[in-house]
Amino acid sequence: MLGRGEIAIVGAAETTQLGAIPGMSQIMLHADAALNAMAETGLKPADIDGVACVGPMMPQQIAHYLGITPKWVDGTGVGGCSFMLHVRHAAAAIHAGYANTILITHGESGKSRINATPRPAEPEGLNGQFEMPYGPFGPPTLFPIPVLRYMKKYGVTHEDLATVAVVQREWAGKNPRAMFRDPITVDDVLNSRMIAYPFRILQCCLVTDGGGALILTKADRAKDFPTKPVYILGTGESVESNMVSQMEDFTSSRAFRVAGPTAIEAAGIDRKDVDHMMIYDAFAHLPLYGLEDLGFCKPGEAAGFIREGNTRPGGKLPLNTTGGGLSYTHTGMYGMFALQESVRQMRGAAPAQVPGAKVSVCHGVGGMFSASGTIVFSNERP
Repeated sequence: MLGRGEIAIVGAAETTQLGAIPGMSQIMLHADAALNAMAETGLKPADIDGVACVGPMMPQQIAHYLGITPKWVDGTGVGGCSFMLHVRHAAAAIHAGYANTILITHGESGKSRINATPRPAEPEGLNGQFEMPYGPFGPPTLFPIPVLRYMKKYGVTHEDLATVAVVQREWAGKNPRAMFRDPITVDDVLNSRMIAYPFRILQCCLVTDGGGALILTKADRAKDFPTKPVYILGTGESVESNMVSQMEDFTSSRAFRVAGPTAIEAAGIDRKDVDHMMIYDAFAHLPLYGLEDLGFCKPGEAAGFIREGNTRPGGKLPLNTTGGGLSYTHTGMYGMFALQESVRQMRGAAPAQVPGAKVSVCHGVGGMFSASGTIVFSNERP
């Protein structure tokens, strides 16, 4: 059994630029982030013996490009939360002795589409057979499907969903690297262009270029690095149906309900111990589902929790403190950026730093609620 705080993040960095980076291919974005993470730790490619990434880049491509000879690799791909699963798998691999120092990379030309591989509809798959014939066009038309049932069941209003974007823009205003920083109001959100009912453009994620990288090793080695270590207290993962139409319950994610509590229980913490939280927010309803399915709010109460100011600057549970996928950046698979901010908060180095934060929960979604991964971090080793 992996011990609490046994594994540490010693390297964490994003690409030098975020936003529109037309001069870099996807593998170059992976490399830029990886080299930035290695530079802050003083590590060289020869010091890395484990590699993880998610398609379209494969671990062998990243290892070859960077000159790494790994003893352990992971190419798990379950969508945008793949990186949470990579962290979990890497921690287990280090515990088992399969590797000593593992690099996890992400790079995606989501906006510029440099060397980007088109994502096929896969007509032979379940989605292709049972959802695509009805005409959905990607995440904006698929992800909102459950929220209409959620709104009806709990009386959640359009204003409530708009408030999620408003609060996250407050955080983005404190972040120099955020793509959108100007304040917005609920009316601004509700008057913005309709994309797919009930979501308007300010309730949908950005489309950007960028990436990030993490380096993990045993906590006992952390003192050998110049960076402040961030310890992994607990991890969780799960999957549900890859068809959003076949969710067990449109008002709750089964994958969330497994991954989140598993990580929190493994961390040995109470929810009141959490000082900071990142919930993958490709669309404005995801923080509501995350807060409820992870047990921070009762079913149907997350909208009120956010409306009352609990997640905004100065609130009792600071949430998505970069501005999130709605205002900070979103390359297509956002999980790496959520992890980066949790690490920054635990290092005390975030642009919108939460004073005295000691425990951060980072929760991700993959596909249209089809997968989930959760990591609990701390800057104190148990």
